[in-house]
Amino acid sequence: MGAQLRVYRQKIKSAQTTKKITRAMELISASRIQKAQARVAASTPYSRAITRAVSAVATYSNIEHVLTTEPETINRAAVVIFASDRGLAGAFSSQVLREAEQLTELLRSQGKDVVYYLVGRKALAYFSFRRRVSERSWTGATDQPVFDTAQEIGEALLEAFLRGADDGGVDEIHIVYNRFVSMVTQVPEVVRLLPLEVVEGEEAPEAANVLPLYEFEPEAETVLDALLPVYIESRIFNAMLQSAASEHASRQKAMKSASDNADKLIKDFTRLSNNARQTEITQQISEIVGGADALSSAKN
Repeated sequence: MGAQLRVYRQKIKSAQTTKKITRAMELISASRIQKAQARVAASTPYSRAITRAVSAVATYSNIEHVLTTEPETINRAAVVIFASDRGLAGAFSSQVLREAEQLTELLRSQGKDVVYYLVGRKALAYFSFRRRVSERSWTGATDQPVFDTAQEIGEALLEAFLRGADDGGVDEIHIVYNRFVSMVTQVPEVVRLLPLEVVEGEEAPEAANVLPLYEFEPEAETVLDALLPVYIESRIFNAMLQSAASEHASRQKAMKSASDNADKLIKDFTRLSNNARQTEITQQISEIVGGADALSSAKN
């Protein structure tokens, strides 16, 4: 019985140690999520404005540009996957990788070859374990993105897109990331980055959304050449910020669940320990009473 009591006490101590770690990680994520949300809120309007400007130039200039014109045949597609560098974030990385696999199946069913660009150690480990090849990868600071990384990714994607599939490049680019909706909801999202999907303005826009009239100086093609790298970088950086905010929220939720489970384990093992201790005390009292009765009987 004493050995069983020691086992329960060791398990209680182990659960208490685990709770300290998970609680600390929960507090760290909670402290970082506010800043991450603020960065997403600051980046999203700019990203939308750049996308709208590029779309407006492509729509009202009536020119064919390599970055906005749909190729006749798309033979090779790039998929950029935004995962995390660290674990203990629940289903954060697994759900974005699952979404990427579904996208891959769809693209291959359309007769397209797929190449991968990976962001985050979890994505790299996923591909390494399955011995799958990726074109390039970026790791480090997925929870605190920097714009230099977005620029580097954008340059690599733009260079591959301009080369085209015939020269070892790609004909279209998709990004897969977790979009931050709320503290409890992060949704994996797929966006086709290039060619830019331009929606022709056939219907009259609402009064609040009337597009301005544009005059291009210099030529519209030069304007597009200048705008589109900025568009790619802003969209990628916004995806990185969305992914970082989602990672913090997912890790906070996972660590809170782990802390709650540790509390439950501590409570359960404490009850079992008390029961074992009471059983041990009862047994000792029974042995003492039995010994006293035996001595009394011997004297008589």
